[in-house]
Amino acid sequence: MARAREMQDLQRREFLRWLTATPFLTTLGGFGFGKVAGAIAQEAPTRPLNSLVTSSQEALDVFDFEKVAEQTLPTAHWGYIKTGVDGESTQANNRAALERIYIRARRLIDVSTLDMKVNLFGREWPTPLMIAPAGYQKAFHPDGELATARAAATKNHLQTLSTVTSTSVEEVNEARGEPVWYQLYPRENWDGTVAMVNRTREAGCPVIVLTVDLNGGSNRLTLERYRRSDDRNCDICHRSGGRADPVKPMMRGLPSGPRDIGDSGGAGMTWEYIHRLRDITDQKIIVKGLVTREDAELAIEHGIDAIWVSNHGGRAEGSGRATVDALPEIADAISGRMPIIVDGGFRRGTDIFKAIGRGATTVAIGRPYLWGLGAFGQEGVERVLELLIEELAITMRAVGTPTLADIGTHSIGVEPIEPEVEE
Repeated sequence: MARAREMQDLQRREFLRWLTATPFLTTLGGFGFGKVAGAIAQEAPTRPLNSLVTSSQEALDVFDFEKVAEQTLPTAHWGYIKTGVDGESTQANNRAALERIYIRARRLIDVSTLDMKVNLFGREWPTPLMIAPAGYQKAFHPDGELATARAAATKNHLQTLSTVTSTSVEEVNEARGEPVWYQLYPRENWDGTVAMVNRTREAGCPVIVLTVDLNGGSNRLTLERYRRSDDRNCDICHRSGGRADPVKPMMRGLPSGPRDIGDSGGAGMTWEYIHRLRDITDQKIIVKGLVTREDAELAIEHGIDAIWVSNHGGRAEGSGRATVDALPEIADAISGRMPIIVDGGFRRGTDIFKAIGRGATTVAIGRPYLWGLGAFGQEGVERVLELLIEELAITMRAVGTPTLADIGTHSIGVEPIEPEVEE
């Protein structure tokens, strides 16, 4: 309501500017229009329309949280969230590709009741929205992953925990009220990987999400620039014994040994690695970071339980290709034989709709919930999840799709890219 009043005030002021620029006001000045104009001007809100929200409930979309988090977080920590790789075309194209997709609205369909439920490995979830893994969350709020887990529990969303979590899997599971999925970066020695997988299995995590798109490292220039502009003494937080232990909880106590899959945490990893994982755990195995038909077909051959289409939010490789553009060929190759998860630039309910239309089973978000976490902690994460589902519900009703099953390739179209014309 407050936002609506502000917009009304703005419209009145714009009308006043137009009115005072015309002979009409001068001609009718004797009728008291000057006094009316003065009264309208006095009604102008003292708070500018582009000011920061001061509570999670004031936020109208997830971008309101981005603005607050940018002002609230330490410079280097904000750079960690913001960064892509190279010139950041991949990160930008994640959004640009979604903007090119339009929705084909149908009318006169009963949408009085919506069904957003999805089923993953026999477990039903109320919506297709899930929380993607993100590391070092205590860098954004003192409660870190615990705040995210409590928000996920409150809103009943699936959560995946990062290997480089700043809170142990056992603590996160307790805060969530049930075991989360666990994202795995392979260790440089097999014994360390075995120990980590065993720990997550003993903690009850039903799914291992093997991430395969960072095996060659990444060139995060924006992060480095923000680090250089941060004048804080980072040793205060990151040294041993400081407020933030540099040894992450899931790394403590891992056995050391010779490297057997190459440097950079898995540069020598191949599809054979899947079979090695199968031999040590009965957990479901998802491969995160696949973006082509060829790899989707190999995933089927090697018995993967689900595919996670991801380019790490544009933080892994500078291919320039959006994940939503990779979805159609993967969905075609999979043909419904396993779930498909996607992340990469999803910021609105309409984005989730478009991903479902292109074949995704569920949509994972990363940066938006980190914005909420950095801005307002658990409440911020809850509000981000709430906004996205509210927007999805509005979209489904507006375009005549009462269930997720009603959303398909017929529900969307793509604006052609206009070729550049040389002068």
